[in-house]
Amino acid sequence: MTYSKKKLGLVLAISAITLLITGCGSKSASSSKKLAAKQELTYATTTDPAGLSPLDTNDTASANVIAQVYEPLFRLDSKTMKPKSLLATSYSMPNKKTYDIKLRKGVKFQDGTPFNAAAVKYTFSQLLSKKRAAPRASLLAAIQKMTVKNDHEIVIETKYETGTFIRDLSHTAASIVSPTADKKGKGYLNKHPVGTGPFKFSSWTTGDQVTLNRNNHYWGRKAKLTKVTLKTLPNYSTAVSELQTGKVNFLDWLPSDYLSRIQSLKNVNTYFKKGTRVNYFGFNVSKKPFNNLKFRQAVAYAINTKSITEQGSGKSYYANPSIIGPEVYGYDSKMKSFAYQYDLSKAKQLVKENGFGGSTFKITVSNSPDTVKMAQEIQQQLAKAGFKVKIDQTENASFISRTTSGDYDTMISAWANSTDDASELLVPQLSSSYIGSSNRTRYRNAAFDRAAELGTSTTDTTKRKAEILKATEIAMHDAPWVVLNHNNVSRATTNNVHGITVDATGMWHLNNAYLTE
Repeated sequence: MTYSKKKLGLVLAISAITLLITGCGSKSASSSKKLAAKQELTYATTTDPAGLSPLDTNDTASANVIAQVYEPLFRLDSKTMKPKSLLATSYSMPNKKTYDIKLRKGVKFQDGTPFNAAAVKYTFSQLLSKKRAAPRASLLAAIQKMTVKNDHEIVIETKYETGTFIRDLSHTAASIVSPTADKKGKGYLNKHPVGTGPFKFSSWTTGDQVTLNRNNHYWGRKAKLTKVTLKTLPNYSTAVSELQTGKVNFLDWLPSDYLSRIQSLKNVNTYFKKGTRVNYFGFNVSKKPFNNLKFRQAVAYAINTKSITEQGSGKSYYANPSIIGPEVYGYDSKMKSFAYQYDLSKAKQLVKENGFGGSTFKITVSNSPDTVKMAQEIQQQLAKAGFKVKIDQTENASFISRTTSGDYDTMISAWANSTDDASELLVPQLSSSYIGSSNRTRYRNAAFDRAAELGTSTTDTTKRKAEILKATEIAMHDAPWVVLNHNNVSRATTNNVHGITVDATGMWHLNNAYLTE
């Protein structure tokens, strides 16, 4: 059969329309249902945000709110994981160390302050301020100079070539804040967030919930949801019960112990895909005996990561011993060989030879159900090797504060790799420049620092990957971390919820979300 161009165009158009109509379904076809009269969505988590300012926080619970209220210049595409324009409209590079960024016109912050190049410069200056000590200052460490060319154009010069800069500008911590709001005083934004996003802040009752309302003056397509509530429910069983009754519409990072119960609910859809997040057991290497490599090796040999990963029944986690996971740019399969493999006899030998079982140490964890479960299993595994271990459980904000300040022995934590790039883990998490902020293990190794920095300071992909590999090998030998596993991104929603966008880092956005009857 042959087609004229006109007929072929008609066939393709009809096919496209058919796909749009039939391609939206999950358990139920959302396209065939009416919009619910009440467009109010409730999300639940077990952890309270540490704060609501992108400049002053570095935790998932905070980022979930920040991502709805604020916006960065660029955002990672949820499918390709490549940066795309958001508050920026385009950029060019007159040379390898200069970025000429054009900004979106007609945008205002939720307090009425105009979004412009001066606001971008202010935000980035605050992120880099030593006085402010922003936890994610490392994102913009390459910046040498910023020049406001006009209201809608800023020129940023870097100290060196970098292959990560636009990705770094896609991070929630690089979201642009209202200078007017931030100048109201120290800590103001942490309690009263003001951005340019599709939702604006309404209220926050600490330990209970954050409430957002639709931003009716949003520069882009207005959200269908009129209200978003982010609830803190320390008991995950309560969260699942409320999902079942419809009081809660959305859960993420589904704990392994609750998977079968959640998946049995008839009114709920679940979603899983491989993600960039890594879970790890970390040592405070500034304290004895954790500064002793043999101690860390003994712990690494004693932890059976396969057993821990199998808790997730193939849904919550996937196994890979590398600090850099296979979904992250810069990963090399050689990295798996750098890990200490489970060997209980070696662990016992090191404990006995060095007297490591003589004193008790603590594993500090937040109140996340899966983290607590990991701690309990690791406690049992370490006991078999001769270690004496107690679990120190605390709420999220306290966990972040204590581990950042070095007030702990060991911990179980995670890193989302929010720019989907290996350097975004290696530099902030393990470089000695960030001890006291994002480097919570307080790890220090000059050779590692050089390799990690070289991994960011070139646009040559071959050189970048070689330095990333070198830095990873050094860190995995020194073992400030024992990698437990990597997370699959997971979520559960009531089956009347549609349009939530989730990427491989686990970051989600609600600007296209809606509820049906």
